[in-house]
Amino acid sequence: MGRSTKKGPHIDQKLLKKIRSLDRTGEKRVVQTWARASVIPPEFVGHTIAVHNGHKFIPVYITENMVGHKLGEFAFTRTFRSHRSREATTARKGR
Repeated sequence: MGRSTKKGPHIDQKLLKKIRSLDRTGEKRVVQTWARASVIPPEFVGHTIAVHNGHKFIPVYITENMVGHKLGEFAFTRTFRSHRSREATTARKGR
């Protein structure tokens, strides 16, 4: 279930404040955040935000196509190592 339209999108206020201060000073640096549930507003475009995935910070460069999505969508929490190969399964069975 989504957030109600009346409330508007959830944007982490600390993160928004940091991005606005970077815009004022014209500084370009990576901002670290744990706010994976925060929606990406248009003010974030052009900035790099390091999103925590539970293990380390993943740098995410924000583009126009990402506006409206959540930060957590771009920092995966699980690593897919691939399914077992056909040779590995037959060798294990002894065939």
